[in-house]
Amino acid sequence: MEWEHDSIRMPMHIAIRIVTAVLFSGTAFGQAFDLADVHASPRSLHPHLRAGLRDGRFEIRTATMADLIAAALGVEPDKVAGGPNWLDMDRFDITAKVPAGATLQTLRPMLQALLKERFGLTVHMDQRPMAAYVLSTGQGKPKLKQSEGSGPPGCQPQAAEVGPVTANCRGLTMEAFAQQLRGLAGDYLTSAVVDKTGLEGPWDFTLKWTPRERLVAAGSEGINIFDAIGNQLGLKLQLQQAPTPVVVVDRVNEQPTENPPGVASGLPPSPAPRFEVATIKPTDPRFQGVRVQTPPDGLVNIRGVTMSFLIQTIWFITPDMIAGAPKWLDTARWDIEAKAPSAPGSPPQMDMDSLIAMTRELIEDRFKLKTHIEQRVVPAYTLTASKPKLRRAEPANRTGCKEGPGADGKDPRVTNPALSRLVTCHNVSMAQFVEFLPNIANALNPLNGAIRSAVLDSTGLAGTWDFTLSFSPTMGVGPVPADAGAGPTDPNGEVSIFDAVSSQLGLRLSLEKRPAPVLVIDHIEDEPTDN
Repeated sequence: MEWEHDSIRMPMHIAIRIVTAVLFSGTAFGQAFDLADVHASPRSLHPHLRAGLRDGRFEIRTATMADLIAAALGVEPDKVAGGPNWLDMDRFDITAKVPAGATLQTLRPMLQALLKERFGLTVHMDQRPMAAYVLSTGQGKPKLKQSEGSGPPGCQPQAAEVGPVTANCRGLTMEAFAQQLRGLAGDYLTSAVVDKTGLEGPWDFTLKWTPRERLVAAGSEGINIFDAIGNQLGLKLQLQQAPTPVVVVDRVNEQPTENPPGVASGLPPSPAPRFEVATIKPTDPRFQGVRVQTPPDGLVNIRGVTMSFLIQTIWFITPDMIAGAPKWLDTARWDIEAKAPSAPGSPPQMDMDSLIAMTRELIEDRFKLKTHIEQRVVPAYTLTASKPKLRRAEPANRTGCKEGPGADGKDPRVTNPALSRLVTCHNVSMAQFVEFLPNIANALNPLNGAIRSAVLDSTGLAGTWDFTLSFSPTMGVGPVPADAGAGPTDPNGEVSIFDAVSSQLGLRLSLEKRPAPVLVIDHIEDEPTDN
């Protein structure tokens, strides 16, 4: 089955017992994988952890070492402290044979053993002050109802495409509610939630709030998670420094040891993902606009797209970076319905990289598309320095960019909800920042992002830096601006990433003609083969 961190999370006190028992008992780490391939991940436009257990193989892709440690020990990645500065940067792929009947629980000690053997990992438990959202009582009486004890405990969220999210919570202690709250409102809560209410016993209550990206559209009807908890539950949720159990990395090697003999034959690469079934047909002329739906059930529904749109999305490029395209690529519109593959008892393969790979294979097959890449002079983004507003970083600190406020807890989204993205970067060089920029700009809209070309660093700024960047992810999406960063801020408070880079960092993103990779279309049919 596919899984993410939420699926392997466990309460910290259980994790501590596991870490203590497994890592420090003086016994072996546990049964090792039968055979494992470990190597650095290839560069990805969407470098997010994805993993699965199917057909006797465990696979984990584009995982940082912090991700791997968190997965092995059943903790949140932000509870992995210390270690070298590359812990959140370098990414690894692991494929391993697993015994029959293996489960995600039994895989943890195997992954621990692998990290110790191949990376020399050693850790210990500690408690350190870290940023956490503290749930406490307000000045008045909490607006909670003693549970009637009917039904299983938990929160059942109900969300629509527009409007608020409603969570009906029954039979829940405040400690359990704090553990679930980050999963319910992760767009607001970028750190752990800690229960300090002192309220005992299970409770029944309903909580309704507006997702962060819908606050501006909701206007006066919108309510953020903090106000919702205060107004509806009579509690407080505030970002504070709180003592937190953490896993401290004592030692880890950046390069894994060599794969053992027999890995190539014993673990051949998995076949490239392909849609199980797909239909392509011309769009009904009466349908206006474009619709792209990729629900978790694996049924892809795309309507009204041009081949130019698909090619730009799949190769993550701008129209200027396509050469040799016939005119119909921008006019003929297509509908695509497809089903992603899945194994018995497992969800479909629907991570972004797999979806893009399957769509590319589909149009290459059905439209007989042939392409190659070559360098040509085209408009592409360049980052320059005007009046830098960056703080020098401590080189020993961990390198990376994460969603949410920094250690000071300052969050401009509280006063301006239109700034729905806030990214905090630590110990980042300008060369690394330009690598991060497309993913930062397009994290919420990877199929139609604001920055759709590689960014060249021409700042001339050496060393590493700390900074935060807040912007409106939907502003600047669409046609590439002729002079990025020059436009005024929107009257409703929205700020494009181009203006944010200029005003907040003292840098400038602009389009300049320079050599860049261009996708050359050698051949494409104007009609797909039969369904």
